[in-house]
Amino acid sequence: MTLLHEDAELVAIDKPAGLLVHRTALDAHEPLNALDLLRAQLGEPLWPAHRLDKGTSGVLLFARSADAARAIGEEFRAEFSAGRVAKQYLALVRGWPADEGLVDHPLARDPERPSTGQPHLQALTRWRVLARHEWPFPDGRHASSRYALVAVWPETGRRHQIRRHFKHLAHPLVGDSTHGKGPHNRAVAAWLGTARLWLHAQRLTVAGRVIEAPPGPEWAALGAQAPGAATPARCA
Repeated sequence: MTLLHEDAELVAIDKPAGLLVHRTALDAHEPLNALDLLRAQLGEPLWPAHRLDKGTSGVLLFARSADAARAIGEEFRAEFSAGRVAKQYLALVRGWPADEGLVDHPLARDPERPSTGQPHLQALTRWRVLARHEWPFPDGRHASSRYALVAVWPETGRRHQIRRHFKHLAHPLVGDSTHGKGPHNRAVAAWLGTARLWLHAQRLTVAGRVIEAPPGPEWAALGAQAPGAATPARCA
């Protein structure tokens, strides 16, 4: 595993796309996960400090003790009311959204269940377009297809928040089998030669630490910038 940060309390890695964070009954057939691999690599016990979807790449944090895991958990639970945590992602989305914006759209607590009857929680996501692409394969009635590379700053921490918010905008993430469209995902995978969920956790600021995971070469080909090159959009 590629280490991004290491201190007495925390270890951060650059998680590859397609790797589970830890074992889960929801994906019981998958034998590999980041937690077990990193425990074997470092030869010590570790605790997940936060989580990424299996398909998402980038900064993933682990604690070196149960106490450190609890402390970081408190940071994340207080993150958005106290400004203690900041996250920056890269995403490739279908279509050309506005140059920048804010999604203020409550989300059901559990995205795996029907939203009707569930409590809906406040959810805020800011984005800024970094690059626009028009590729020569058809999109329904059009002879070409449009996609955009965006920098994303989730200001709340709901499950699948970025994926669900961009679906709400009618600009779903490319490679998202749950909230996107299979034909578009397959067309982009064929065009780029890479099949994945196009979502990368580029930078995490937590507990006084700033940890960055440079995007891979597949992102650079789309016009990705260094983590510090984009700053959050501020929209009323």
